[in-house]
Amino acid sequence: ARNVSWELSECGSSARFLIHDHDHKYGGGSDLIFEADGMTVIRTPIAAPRANSHIERQIGSTRRECLDWLLVLNRRHLERVLTVWFEYYNQARPHRGLELRTPIARSDPVVTTGPVRCEERLGGLLREYSRTPMPAAA
Repeated sequence: ARNVSWELSECGSSARFLIHDHDHKYGGGSDLIFEADGMTVIRTPIAAPRANSHIERQIGSTRRECLDWLLVLNRRHLERVLTVWFEYYNQARPHRGLELRTPIARSDPVVTTGPVRCEERLGGLLREYSRTPMPAAA
């Protein structure tokens, strides 16, 4: 708990809430450490798997679509992979629940003519196809 708190401080980040279940890996002292740093600790109900359904879905998608396909070498590599993955997940990957839109709307206009190009990320695991705008005729 103290290491997580230090890590947040070093990154210049802060968290308002810590949400976790009643697992024994979260010792009684860890809640006190986070509360001393100004976080509100929220424990999910016992035997209620749907209480954390959104994050469970996110973790499952991240594992199935990304981490299961890669050999992560160290913590720094994991952080880089997750940064690229979440950028793709939120800005490029279509979501069925959002009518095949992305959670973060694109700011660039959609190009409907021109040659198709493929942008690969994470060694080709993630691919995004788009059109390259045709140069204006002189």
